[in-house]
Amino acid sequence: MQVVYHLGAPSTDDNMLIKSLLKNRARLAPEGIVVPPPGRYRNFLRDTARELEGLPASPEMQDQLLDAIADEDHVERLVLSDPRFVCINRLVVQGHRIWPMIERRTRLLRNLFPGSETEFFIGMRDPATLIPALFRASRFSDFAEFTENMLPRDVRWSEMLGRLRRAHPDARITVWCNEDTPLIWDEIMSAMAGLPSPEGLEGREDLVQHIMEPAGFRRLTAYLAKHMIDNETQRRRIVAAFLGKYARAEAMEEELVAPGWTQEMLDEISEAYDADMERVAEIHEVDFITP
Repeated sequence: MQVVYHLGAPSTDDNMLIKSLLKNRARLAPEGIVVPPPGRYRNFLRDTARELEGLPASPEMQDQLLDAIADEDHVERLVLSDPRFVCINRLVVQGHRIWPMIERRTRLLRNLFPGSETEFFIGMRDPATLIPALFRASRFSDFAEFTENMLPRDVRWSEMLGRLRRAHPDARITVWCNEDTPLIWDEIMSAMAGLPSPEGLEGREDLVQHIMEPAGFRRLTAYLAKHMIDNETQRRRIVAAFLGKYARAEAMEEELVAPGWTQEMLDEISEAYDADMERVAEIHEVDFITP
């Protein structure tokens, strides 16, 4: 069995990705691709992993887990998503590290279904916007308190992925930039489902629809239905053109709440993120989805 863990990151797709995949649940199930509703497993898996205390689940316990979270009898690929699989928002960034506890937490996850093929999916985000978004979604009211001990200028996704790769050399890791998701949403969906292409998937335009003016989205869908699109690159160019014209400003320009951070500091963090993405692209055996 293949087990897919979509780790987030928190404050990236806001659960939209798993919701889009759930629209295809009935279609995927006959192929053994099972996408359970998150409410069936999020707390349950965390509690079970805690009870196991690092020990691998027995075959009997694995059967009980599957019975509890999936209605399907035939499970070839199990797709699970939780932005808190690793930790709560306050602990996502510590010092210069993203998810400093990811090695231990992912080992606990893998021990739920030991022996299964494991895949990790991660949406990366510019720390200049990620950290303020994590703060806004937290229970903290003081940004300085929330960011205490964080070194945002030094945060590198490549460092975290290197640790994850070393901890699980046999696991497949797929990543993408959250900033690119409107153009690659359907490719992420098909990759998580283990499909060769997104053709026929329902929900492949969900994110574009979410951030686009209704009239613009109607024009986009009409254009795509009318014209023969030869390849995915051409389709992305069309989507990008319509987004450039019809994207809702409030959806594209998220308000930053980062008291004490200057524009110069934000620019410095973003430039470091762009440079870090070049390093991520060079990490051996990490699949990097790009437009």
